[in-house]
Amino acid sequence: MTAIFKIFSFLSLLISFTTVTKATEETMWTRSFSKLYSDVNKEDIWHLWKDVNTWPQWNKGIDYSKMEGPFEVGNFFMLKPKGGNPVKIVLTEVKEGRKFTDCTTFPGAEMYDTHVIEETPEGLLLSNTLVVTGPEKLLWIDRIVQNIADKVPYKMDALVNLARESRSKSVD
Repeated sequence: MTAIFKIFSFLSLLISFTTVTKATEETMWTRSFSKLYSDVNKEDIWHLWKDVNTWPQWNKGIDYSKMEGPFEVGNFFMLKPKGGNPVKIVLTEVKEGRKFTDCTTFPGAEMYDTHVIEETPEGLLLSNTLVVTGPEKLLWIDRIVQNIADKVPYKMDALVNLARESRSKSVD
């Protein structure tokens, strides 16, 4: 009887381990970065975000980004990273003046990139969250996405600097 109990316990443990392993393989990868800025206007940031065709002005890691039509859910733009191939990026969420999410599809994975503006008493809080899902996510994280995540702080600073410069030129 003890031997049967041990075998049953072992099989239960094996099934549990298999279930946990499968669930872990299917979970998503997430990286977030937020920074508080002063002396920058929410409307200026939003204007630069939704003007996709001018992104190379503040994102030095891309050769071009081109969007035809409005900045709205379902529309897409083409973005060519320096040294890479053009990719199609689809807008999956747009909350005017506050937030947008775009999605890049790779073979076997999807990358969602969410950009948020939040006004606080201390200043403007900008946040960026990257989420990668799919069975081949680890491949794309290693090849591309980790590099994107590592550069988010620099791109965010460049965006804010351009917004400040644009504001000071319009005031002059």
